[in-house]
Amino acid sequence: MPRTYRALARTPEFTPFFVAAALRVGASTVSGLALAVLVYDRTRSPLLAALAMFGPSFTQLLGATVLLSAADRLEPRAALGRLCALTALGTALTAAPGLPLGAAFAVLLAQGLADSLAGGVRYGLLTEILPPEDYLRGRSLLAVCAGATQIAGFAVGGVLVTALSPRGTLLAAAGLSLAAALTVRFGLRRRPPRAAGRPSVAQTWRTNAVLFSDPARRTLYLAMWVPNGLVVGCESLFVPYDPAHAGLLFGCSAAGMLVGDTVAGRFLPARRRARLASPLRLLLAVPYLVFALHPGPVLAAAAVTLASVGYCAGLLMQERLVALLPDGTQGQALGLHSAGMLTAQGLCAALAGAVAQYTSVSAAMTALAAASVVVTLVLERGLRASRLRVHSLPSPNRAPNPPPSPAPNPSPR
Repeated sequence: MPRTYRALARTPEFTPFFVAAALRVGASTVSGLALAVLVYDRTRSPLLAALAMFGPSFTQLLGATVLLSAADRLEPRAALGRLCALTALGTALTAAPGLPLGAAFAVLLAQGLADSLAGGVRYGLLTEILPPEDYLRGRSLLAVCAGATQIAGFAVGGVLVTALSPRGTLLAAAGLSLAAALTVRFGLRRRPPRAAGRPSVAQTWRTNAVLFSDPARRTLYLAMWVPNGLVVGCESLFVPYDPAHAGLLFGCSAAGMLVGDTVAGRFLPARRRARLASPLRLLLAVPYLVFALHPGPVLAAAAVTLASVGYCAGLLMQERLVALLPDGTQGQALGLHSAGMLTAQGLCAALAGAVAQYTSVSAAMTALAAASVVVTLVLERGLRASRLRVHSLPSPNRAPNPPPSPAPNPSPR
């Protein structure tokens, strides 16, 4: 069993999977920053700037309700490669001169719909590339990669926006997405779908109903979605809060996330993981309360860095979720987690922008952080129950007596 990140690199196919994921995060980071700057320059609206960066998350909910059965029923390599190529095309379209703002947002929403399926395909595929005992370590490494790539992406994106203009930066991001598609196509082997049958809206609904029928899974989903989304709503206001230092704040957020994910995945003992999830979700929100005092760039950067360490709580809860999943639902369940999380982020970004529009940016950030603290405390009792459920399972990969699916599709594994 691999015990280090270096050992994971020796697992067949993990390296190209890792490279493709890094390219995808880089493309998303650079394009999001460029589009937020472009929209804010055109409109001077905090709400529209926030939606430009996080707006694609809105269609994640639609994708989760109509598309996600395909995550376990399509050939993973082909599906993932084509979705990366579609992202490249959409990003290039948003760079078109003279493109109306409404058309640009329509492209963004279409990208979010495709991303909802891509998340399920990607993380379902990871459960096949890695053995169950290495899933948390693999997700941790991917999260560390995402943090490092975001730091580099915001830094490089800021330089590119100045040197090439926002539209030129969007074209560079499209090139990164195309490179991710090629890496998937030539770096991963072809494998059969995890579940039999044709993907459909009805099958998506049936499997989602099975996943939500268990109280422990329901509570875990809410805990992974809502506190996280409210804090991302705070982050969506970095540009209007301090346009000159927004890149610094985004970079500090990515750096804090990188530290937390490294500690959680590489050094935190298994016996402490479940206990620390709730304190880490509180850490994610509490430092943002300092924005009530309108801090300058140094204090704001320190608060953002400290808070973002708490993002690793998502990894710890995701490990518990995987242990509670019925066989043949891994792709859809993990895609539902990703889609729900991004939807919550998009909704909270819109909420933050709306509150800031009618009050102030600092007041909006403080209010969302306080709401995140309250939600974390309310969900704690249900999370303690789910922790007991996981500890009672005979296998780290299967829930006892899962609710029967109307159309069971056993995993080929």
